[in-house]
Amino acid sequence: MSEAVTYEKYLKIDELLGLQEPRDDVEHDEMLFIVIHQVYELWFKVVLHELDYCAQLLGDGDTPRAQHTLKRVLTILKVLVSQLDVLETMTPTEFLTFRERLDSASGFQSDQFRALEFALGRKQRASLERFAEGSRARIGLEKRWAAPTLWDAVLRYLVDQGYDLPVDQLERDVTEPIESSEHLQAVLVEVYRNDPRNAELCERLVDLDEGIQEWRYRHVKMVERTIGSKKGTGDSAGSLYLRTTLNQPLFPDLWEIRSQL
Repeated sequence: MSEAVTYEKYLKIDELLGLQEPRDDVEHDEMLFIVIHQVYELWFKVVLHELDYCAQLLGDGDTPRAQHTLKRVLTILKVLVSQLDVLETMTPTEFLTFRERLDSASGFQSDQFRALEFALGRKQRASLERFAEGSRARIGLEKRWAAPTLWDAVLRYLVDQGYDLPVDQLERDVTEPIESSEHLQAVLVEVYRNDPRNAELCERLVDLDEGIQEWRYRHVKMVERTIGSKKGTGDSAGSLYLRTTLNQPLFPDLWEIRSQL
C-alpha cells in the first residue's frame, strides 16, 4: 500500500523551510529579504506557466479560458506589487546590515524574470548571455529566445477569428522587438468597434501591459527608497538602469489605437 499523502509531504514543507539560509551570523532582516525574493521566483514560475497555457488556449480558439488565464496572471501581478509594500518595511539602515554579504548576487541574475520578459516580447541577447552556456538558466532562455511571444499567439488567434492581418506581422522575427504597425492598428480598431468579445481580450492584454509597467515603477521606487542612486548589488547600475525600463509598452499597437477610437 502506498504511503498516505500528507500536507507536509505533498508540499515538501521540510525542504521548503530548509531553503532559507542567511549567510554567516543571522541579521534579523535578512530572513525577510530571502523569503520575499524566493516567493517572487515562485510567482514568476507560475506566471510563466500561465502565459504558456494562455498561448496554447489562444491557439485552440478557447477565448473564455484564455481570458480567465489572463485574469489569473493579472491577479498575481497585484500580489507581486503588494509584496513590495512588505519589503519597504525594511529601512535603508536595516538593509545595510547584510547588503555586503550579497557579494555579486543581484536581481539581474533572475533568469525567470528574463524568461518572463522574453515571453512578453522584450528580448535582449545580453540578458541571455549573462548565464553560463549549458546551465539550466541558459538552456531555458535559449528556448524562450527562439519561441514566439504571447503577442505572436494573439496575432495568429486573430487570423483564426477571420481577421486579415499584415503578413510582415505574422512572419516577423520573433527575436526582434514588437514594432508598431499602422495596418495592424486598423485591424485592431475594427476589433474594438465591432467585436466586443475580442475587444475584451485585447483589454486584458492592456491590463497585463499596465500591470508589468506598474510593477517596474514600484520596483524602481523601492530601490531608490532603499539605496538611493547607489550602484546595485553585483555592481549593477541600480535605479539608474531600472528607470530606463519604464514607460516601454509591451504591446504598442494596443496603446496607439486609443486616439483612433
